[in-house]
Amino acid sequence: MIVDERMTAYINSLDPGNTPFLNELEQEAVDTYVPIVRKEMQSFLKVMLSIIRPEKILEVGTAIGFSTLLMCEYNPVACHVTTIENYPVRIPIARENFKKAGREEQITLLEGDAAEILKKLNGSYDFIFMDAAKGQYIHFLPDILRLMKKGSVLISDNVLQDGDIVESRFLVERRNRTIHRRMREYLFELKHNEQLMTSVVPLGDGITISVKI
Repeated sequence: MIVDERMTAYINSLDPGNTPFLNELEQEAVDTYVPIVRKEMQSFLKVMLSIIRPEKILEVGTAIGFSTLLMCEYNPVACHVTTIENYPVRIPIARENFKKAGREEQITLLEGDAAEILKKLNGSYDFIFMDAAKGQYIHFLPDILRLMKKGSVLISDNVLQDGDIVESRFLVERRNRTIHRRMREYLFELKHNEQLMTSVVPLGDGITISVKI
C-alpha cells in the first residue's frame, strides 16, 4: 500500500457506490479476479469527469468494461468512448456488458495491440485514461501526445507499483525489473516533457494527471 491501509479503508467506507449495474459488475470482477479501478480511483474519475466534461474519451485497457461504463455513466455531458483491449478472453465479456448497460452506441471497442492501434487513430481526445500494460506506457506516449490537443487531460493509473517504484531495481523482483525501469522512464518523461504539466498523486496504486499545455 502507498497510503495507510486503514486510511484507505476509511475513505472507501464513505463512498456511496455506483449504479446497481456497476455495483454488480464490480462484484463480478472481484469474484473472478479481474483487475478493475479501485474505489478511490472510481471517485476520482467521477470528479474529474464532472470538471472536464469531455465529449471524446480514449481509454487504453478495457478489461471487462467497468471503467468504460463508469465514464459513460458519470460524465455529465453526452460523450463517446473509444477503448482498446488486447486480451481475447475479456473482449466478448466487455461487449456483452456494454450491451447489458445499453451503451453500445456510445462505445467503440477496438481489438488488438494498443501500440499498433494508437498509431492508426487520428484527431484528438479531450480525456485519455491509461490503464493497460504498465511496461508499455512509455511506448504509448508519443501517440498519446499526438492525440491530445491543448487542454486535453491524460490520467495514467497504477504508476507507483505498490511503492516499489522508489526502490533500487536490485531490490525489485527480477521479473518486475523491466516494468520498474520503464515506469520510471515514463514518470520522468511526463514531468519533464515541455508539452505537459503533470502531477503524480499517491492515490490507489499511484496515478498521474497530465494536461497538454
